[in-house]
Amino acid sequence: MLRRMTAPDAASAATGASLDDVFPVVYEELRRVAHRHFRAEATGHTLGTTALVHEAYLELARLDRVRWAGRAYVLAAASRAMRRILIDHAVARRAQKRGGGAPSAALDDAVAMAESRGDDLVALDEALERLAAANARCAQVVECRFFGGLSVEETAEALGTSPATVKRDWTLARAWLNRELGAA
Repeated sequence: MLRRMTAPDAASAATGASLDDVFPVVYEELRRVAHRHFRAEATGHTLGTTALVHEAYLELARLDRVRWAGRAYVLAAASRAMRRILIDHAVARRAQKRGGGAPSAALDDAVAMAESRGDDLVALDEALERLAAANARCAQVVECRFFGGLSVEETAEALGTSPATVKRDWTLARAWLNRELGAA
């Protein structure tokens, strides 16, 4: 069961805190991150903001013996989980678009645009996987900044690096992804 932390408790959440201790502190922030993700999604999406946050919590709760290192660390991990959930959903939608055993039907412009957004998300995920193979830290910076909505300082804290390094990695990652996605 989740319990609410007070502001002083939240500030002192440090290495060794349980997910149940830290997650309530970041819950509203994660809802804002999830809401931002859904602005790019089609209306009528089968997931909602709250469902996405709760799915991310369930993913993180499955990790055994992880001691959460505070707010930024949980935000980064939850953002990564939300990204995976949205990607899995887009891949499933793409499979249905390609047939998925259903009879073919004419698509209107709105549905076609929604599927295109799902394809864009899958393309971004594939490019991000290639970036992770080339430079794992840059990929982590993208996950924290783009998917997690973390600031440069929060990303640096979550990754255990300096803000200057995060800024350099963010610039490099954006250029790399723009090149990859432009070629696709």
